[in-house]
Amino acid sequence: MSLHVLVLGGTTEARELAASLAARSGVRVTTSLAGLVSRPGTLDGDVRVGGFGGAEGLAAWLREHRVDALADATHPFAAKITANAAEAAAATGVPAVVLRRPGWRAGPGDHWHEAASLADAAALLPRLGRRVFLTTGRLGLAAFARLTDLHFVVRSVEPPGPPLPPHTDVLLARGPFTVEDETALLREHRIEVLVTKDSGGAATAAKLTAARQQGVPVVVVRRPPLPTGVTAVPDVSAALARLGLAPR
Repeated sequence: MSLHVLVLGGTTEARELAASLAARSGVRVTTSLAGLVSRPGTLDGDVRVGGFGGAEGLAAWLREHRVDALADATHPFAAKITANAAEAAAATGVPAVVLRRPGWRAGPGDHWHEAASLADAAALLPRLGRRVFLTTGRLGLAAFARLTDLHFVVRSVEPPGPPLPPHTDVLLARGPFTVEDETALLREHRIEVLVTKDSGGAATAAKLTAARQQGVPVVVVRRPPLPTGVTAVPDVSAALARLGLAPR
């Protein structure tokens, strides 16, 4: 009998985990995507797109499809999905693991300002700079819409919807980005402050290096906490070990 693993995906780590699982004999992997990105790329194993209908819907899917293990490898800010996954795993008794890449840490020369939310980040901006490089994704931009005196450069993979700040330039791009690319962007748009979520990982970390080198302050939105009793592992190898599958 094969082992069926459901991976809640959308991240680089989820893609790597699915590839590792699919390469094993006797393992079937299904990756579930929320469907927020129109071109997610090729994934190993089976793929499903769309929500489950909350924790109860996910629990029903786990039972119906005879899932043996659940790996939550969603974005560090996908708090609702992680909460639903933890609840569904507890309800069904399906072993589960949360895979989260480590967050970024400030180093010498960084000028970071931590914020608990996008709204808190918006409140910090007027005293930090008038030209803002906003890299928090296309969702949640309403938190900045009231800042009519600031100019925003918003970068996202997909076009953002309203409401947007009235003075906004939109850049559609997907990482990874180089330090040279990010430095050129900061200079071209005369950026005075950078706003980012603490997503972690290397794909979009170059902007932090560029900001440090250019003396640009950074507002970092902290990650939401994990559900009570849930701990995360930092990489694919640790996730496989938690599932009882020795890394290859």
